[in-house]
Amino acid sequence: MLATFEKAALLAGKAILDVYRAGPSTSYKADKSPVTEADERAEEIILAELAYAFPDIPVIAEESVAMGRIPSIEGRSFILVDPLDGTKEFINDREDFTVNIALIENGAPILGVVYAPALKVAYLGGGGRAEKLVIDDEFAVTNRVPVVARPVEARPICVASRSHNSAETEAFLEKSGAADIRSIGSSLKFCLLAEGVADLYPRFGRTMEWDTAAGDSVLRAAGGSTVTLGGAPLTYGKTGRADMLDFANPDFIAWGSRPGKP
Repeated sequence: MLATFEKAALLAGKAILDVYRAGPSTSYKADKSPVTEADERAEEIILAELAYAFPDIPVIAEESVAMGRIPSIEGRSFILVDPLDGTKEFINDREDFTVNIALIENGAPILGVVYAPALKVAYLGGGGRAEKLVIDDEFAVTNRVPVVARPVEARPICVASRSHNSAETEAFLEKSGAADIRSIGSSLKFCLLAEGVADLYPRFGRTMEWDTAAGDSVLRAAGGSTVTLGGAPLTYGKTGRADMLDFANPDFIAWGSRPGKP
């Protein structure tokens, strides 16, 4: 399954880069978030690959959800897809945007791929093992290196969203005693923790499950964790709540390795 996720992400990444180099045109969804033809083309490619390989597994994909196409996931494993995470970075000609695909079982992300096509890197996670992949100009994998989250430093290196920062995030970072704070877009923040170059990623403000699941799966496979403000592991498949949109996440904190903690 992870090999299929990898193939689908690489194919989607190629289509995304075609649009990126040509210059995307942008429209806006009902929630005022931007969408480009790259989002739509990438999602079509990913959904086709997943439907061929896993026709019985429901897929929750960002652009499909925006159009009201939401399959039932009750009591089932399912796949979460964000065909282009970091659309604002993409529009603004930055390179830190990603393709995200993850498998959810019993509310937990157990397999995932994060591919940053402009940076020519991808991250895979599953089965207690995480890898960083180097991708060449022909979209072939040239190297695979295991990655492991490092023990969280007393003065942590923190990562934060470039496009979605908040006063709550700033206050948390100040309180953390951070040695350094790095701003980066998309799910790459999870991946920096997974490969042991950062320790802490706080997120206050709304994210959706497709934004986080793939990066979260890579981080967990590398020995890190993503928890709510109450300390419980972040869960997936959150629907039917009166106070929140379906598939919306609460505030959370992603950590590097903290032995003995969730």
